[in-house]
Amino acid sequence: MTIRHAIRFCLVFGLLLGTTPALAGEVTHHRFHSTVLERDYAYTLYLPPGYRESNLAYPVLYLLHGSFGSESDWVERGALKETADRLIRQGVIPPVVIVMPGSESWWIDGYNQAARTSFFEDLVPRVEASWQVVPQREWRGVAGLSAGGYGSLNFALERPELFGAAAALSPASYHPLPPANSSANRHPAFLDDNGQFDTELWQRRNYTAYLDRYLERGIVVPIYLSAGNRDVYNAEHHARLVHQALKHHQPDLVPLNVLGGGHTWRVWRASLPSALEWMFQFLQGPVPLETLAQQDAAG
Repeated sequence: MTIRHAIRFCLVFGLLLGTTPALAGEVTHHRFHSTVLERDYAYTLYLPPGYRESNLAYPVLYLLHGSFGSESDWVERGALKETADRLIRQGVIPPVVIVMPGSESWWIDGYNQAARTSFFEDLVPRVEASWQVVPQREWRGVAGLSAGGYGSLNFALERPELFGAAAALSPASYHPLPPANSSANRHPAFLDDNGQFDTELWQRRNYTAYLDRYLERGIVVPIYLSAGNRDVYNAEHHARLVHQALKHHQPDLVPLNVLGGGHTWRVWRASLPSALEWMFQFLQGPVPLETLAQQDAAG
């Protein structure tokens, strides 16, 4: 049985979950040694209802926090567990493992931390070795808010072969430079040895640096964009620039949702359900572990 043939199984599993409202996901906190960072790497993990009793491999979503945030933000402030439980119970999205990593460097290799490299070389392999997730593009997504939206957009455009869908909520992907009131201007990721904001580093790390190569490769990552219409950093404008840059390449695969509100958790909590529902039009659901083993044995 191939992985795609096994999708029928996960749909039945999803229906069973939908008939059991009492089931709830589990949130746990983890650390492991990062070879790149030479210190511990922290992440928060959401396991869907039934994970520990199942014999399934799940899709995995990497959900990134904002500037000066932490791996706990999405659970403590973003209602992640409640939202995921509800959407899974209602059958809006399939059961999914959600990884919420911590970063001190705007998800880039900046002056203070090689966050981008450690994400790809430490975190993703660690998650795929430790948890029951399918290590394939069609089962792997990335999303984030503000600086995490900047990170998720960068990751999707730089490594489209890794991600089947992405979402950037109020992305701090400012072009050509961050506004004066943005925390990017005082974030250690972008401050050189003299404490000055490095404009060249910003431009080398922003999504615009990955656009041409992404457009040439022909691998399309569906990308959901959202922002509040009263955002103090004008994230709506910058999300529209992203949309404009991609709309001819993937006209139906880069929606932009504008909500009433600012650069706040109220907007991000409101955006999350729509972002997840949209992403899981393209990401696959759980499959039996034996299917993965058969795929591995086949080479």
